[in-house]
Amino acid sequence: MRTQIYKTTGNRGFFDEQDTYQKLSAIGNPLEKISLVVDFEIFRKSLEQGLLNKDKKNNAGAKPYDVVMMFKILILQRYYGLGDTQIEYQILDRLSFKKFLGLESGDKVPDAMH
Repeated sequence: MRTQIYKTTGNRGFFDEQDTYQKLSAIGNPLEKISLVVDFEIFRKSLEQGLLNKDKKNNAGAKPYDVVMMFKILILQRYYGLGDTQIEYQILDRLSFKKFLGLESGDKVPDAMH
């Protein structure tokens, strides 16, 4: 009896992540459709005016996450009905969330506890 040979896993190619994004797009990624329709940058000025500390005297301390990315996280939470801990997990786990937020593998994700 011959031994069955299976496809190998774990060997990432140079274009594997790009291929995955293309497959998600072909299947119908709703977040990609939202990104195509909504220019989130139009909210940047209002978000920065309302959220950033204007009284900060210097650049010491932790740097804030991008306000537009945080706004998009709120949209994801509302759209998918996720709490803070669940959204942190989903951002870490899902390529579609990372792409929607403009994150790459290995980028820091806002911590649910802070």
